[in-house]
Amino acid sequence: MSDRKTIRWGILGTARIATKVAEAINSTAGAEVAAVASRSAERAESWAEKHGIGRSYRSYQALLENDELDAIYVPLPPSMHAEWTIRAAEVGKHVICEKPIAMNATQAEEMAAACRENNVQLMDATMWVHHPRAADMLKPIQDGTLGELRRVTAAFGFVIDPYLQQKPPHMACDPDTGRVRLEEIVNHELRFQRQLGGGALLDTGWYCVRVALWAFGDLPRQVFANARYRHDVDINLSGLMWYDNDRVASFDCGYDLAVRKWFEIAGSKGSLVCDDFLNPWNPEKPRFWVHEETGKADERVSTASLQEQCMIENFCDIVRSDKLDPTWPTVSIANQRICDALDKSARSASVVDVV
Repeated sequence: MSDRKTIRWGILGTARIATKVAEAINSTAGAEVAAVASRSAERAESWAEKHGIGRSYRSYQALLENDELDAIYVPLPPSMHAEWTIRAAEVGKHVICEKPIAMNATQAEEMAAACRENNVQLMDATMWVHHPRAADMLKPIQDGTLGELRRVTAAFGFVIDPYLQQKPPHMACDPDTGRVRLEEIVNHELRFQRQLGGGALLDTGWYCVRVALWAFGDLPRQVFANARYRHDVDINLSGLMWYDNDRVASFDCGYDLAVRKWFEIAGSKGSLVCDDFLNPWNPEKPRFWVHEETGKADERVSTASLQEQCMIENFCDIVRSDKLDPTWPTVSIANQRICDALDKSARSASVVDVV
């Protein structure tokens, strides 16, 4: 392929996150959103018109049959990820799939196999790892500045009720409290439907697990987790992961605390702290700190970039290269395998081996 080839994208669905990713695609040199599909022809047409997209389809399969498309973005519910990623691979389309990559590791492996067999790239949409800051933070982790790595600690969550207040007015509120009824949340919000892949672990905990994978470079031996549930869905969860060589990772995630999106990587000589790893509080100043044993903190600032656009640029480069990068599906499967073990642990109240 020519390095100047424009990668033409199709989007399956009109979820909230699809708007942000579509903007990133269209802002990236050599990439454009050429088509969108929805199960509602009216919704697809309206979304396409709003975002300046040339083609809309009333079914996902119809979009996949467009031979002019090179890549597909899948922002569907997790319960639909495996089916539509595999279908896209079978017609020769490269795929970025929203996180979690699947409902379980078995599905993730099937998705990766389908993409590999059809010579197309698979990547999950964990965006922060593509930002230049992630590469900058890896340097002190890997060059010995922190000494021997011992612990990873992370947190990500937000309060769900204010988020739900942005929903359409058909969601009923309790007349006494003015808050959205729990029954309405369960009926209308993906995050509270386990059969669709909802729950804090797969929604927010996924990112914290990725921090441990990114920093330690391998999977834990065992995990333990506890969670609080509503309607069989974890609304908050705390996890502990034991690694070889005296390493430990821990995190908490959920829908009942103010926004927190931080991590700490601690070693025998120092630590690294990032208080906004999911997305910089100030996009113009993506920062982190390296702390020495003496307590001295060195603030470091990375190049200002939009992480969504960084992800699209990296993916398009892979597509143009005609050479698949197995790192991305491998880490997706590992992320899913750890989440599977944590879910099993929380529900059984027992330590679980990661296999």
